[in-house]
Amino acid sequence: MRSGQIWINGQPSTPRLVRKCVAHVRQHDQLLPHLTVRETLAFVAQMRLPRTFSQAQRDKRVEDVIAELRLRQCADTRVGNAYVRGVSGGERRRVSIGVQLLWNPGILILDEPTSGLDSFTAHNLVKTLSRLAKGNRLVLISLHQPRSDIFRLFDLVLLMTSGTPIYLGAAQHMVQYFTTIGHPCPRYSNPADFYVDLTSIDRRSQEQEAASRAKAQSLAALFREKVCDSDDFLWKAEAKELGVGTCVASPTPPCDNNCQTPSEPPGVMQQFATLTRRQISSDFRDLPTLLIHGAEACLMSLIIGFLYYGHGDTKLSFMDTAALLFMTGALIPFNVILDVVSKCHSERAMLYAELEDGLYTAGPYYFAKILGELPEHCAYVIIYGMPTYWLANLHPGLLPFLLHFLLVWLVVFCCRAMALAAAAMLPTFHMSSFFCNALYNAFYLTGGFMINLKNLWAVPAWVANVSFLRWCFAGLMQVQYNGHLYTVQVGNITLSIPGDKMVSEMDLNSHPLYAIYLILIGISSGFLFLYYVSLRFIKQKSSQDW
Repeated sequence: MRSGQIWINGQPSTPRLVRKCVAHVRQHDQLLPHLTVRETLAFVAQMRLPRTFSQAQRDKRVEDVIAELRLRQCADTRVGNAYVRGVSGGERRRVSIGVQLLWNPGILILDEPTSGLDSFTAHNLVKTLSRLAKGNRLVLISLHQPRSDIFRLFDLVLLMTSGTPIYLGAAQHMVQYFTTIGHPCPRYSNPADFYVDLTSIDRRSQEQEAASRAKAQSLAALFREKVCDSDDFLWKAEAKELGVGTCVASPTPPCDNNCQTPSEPPGVMQQFATLTRRQISSDFRDLPTLLIHGAEACLMSLIIGFLYYGHGDTKLSFMDTAALLFMTGALIPFNVILDVVSKCHSERAMLYAELEDGLYTAGPYYFAKILGELPEHCAYVIIYGMPTYWLANLHPGLLPFLLHFLLVWLVVFCCRAMALAAAAMLPTFHMSSFFCNALYNAFYLTGGFMINLKNLWAVPAWVANVSFLRWCFAGLMQVQYNGHLYTVQVGNITLSIPGDKMVSEMDLNSHPLYAIYLILIGISSGFLFLYYVSLRFIKQKSSQDW
């Protein structure tokens, strides 16, 4: 039976106390690649430091952390990632540490901070952490077989196998301990390598696994026997056992961080404003993606526009115009869905980490995400919607154009909201994209162009009622034809048919135009509600954590 209690500074551990005292630097860096080192730290300073701090105090704390982690030479360089050029791997890892150091935690926990770094960079990083540990701070690191010069920087070592402690005590006494129990470290060998190999489970065969497991269990039992009379379960060498030349490190001064110090975190409005600024800055720094999206919208618009260009005063046939209007509302949103889902899943691990750390809550992030992406959304729709309308020689006039543009704006926003909800609800990019594709295809087929809405049976008719493509198509047709006469040439006879009647024949006149706008707003609001509920109640883990 295993039981126990966790106490921090003489207080029983609670989730609130852990968030106030303990900082966790995860194995993988969760940073926005397009922000600079200083901007990344400044964002955390705005979100994490108490509201009583002035802006000058926040800036000073950022500069102090940059200096402490020796990041001044790259402070104005983008953080970067595997796809965006930025700082080096070691510098990026120090930025992740700086994000947690900003609020001066008493306990700093790092999960394999040297993974993926070369030996020189790893050694410099651990030296930095060793220096931090001497500044009234407890630093806990998990490492796999550190090299010898890194091992010498440790104060205490906990050696474990399968969750069972084999040794817990001073790093400089580990060799002595294992020597006393009959496992001396060979000369010129790295103690960390040798003793990790000694206690590892060999799974190459059942016999080797059983033998290595029995050896590890006997070493664990021997350690428990030696520390059973100790209050702190640390193995301590007797003074007479210390060999000549053994250096005894001076004890580190106790941490004076008071985890119970009352401090008011930034309010909801400050969180929202800071998150919105970060969202806009990050989006507009990603210039290649912006250019690709702009070129994509412009190219699709020109392709559609020039396909219907060149008729002069000759009006397009009714079916040609209907096809144009349907494709205007249905073609470009599909690309928006893929872009939004991909972007959300690339940020999902960072979002999960920041929500778990209590950096902000789901509400401010929700509104900042929606409003922060509106400038890009508006520019995208303008680039796509304007050339098509004039090249295809649709109904002239400012009011019809504005009504047409607003419908395209709403249908693209509905697609964006649907993609946000799917990306937050489902754990992987493939599941989210499949869900969006299936739903979009269902909306596409029941949009009123592929088959007349009057001919749909019960289930597709229900789908058509929530199909934003159907309502967009109906609105575009009403803007183009309602209140106007449509002329048809049959031989030498010219017939004038009311446009309302032709739209009604396609069952697209069942609701007035203002109601269509309200329905589209309602559909987008429904998807946005699902997005908020998913953010609030579904843990936004990255795909590798599921």
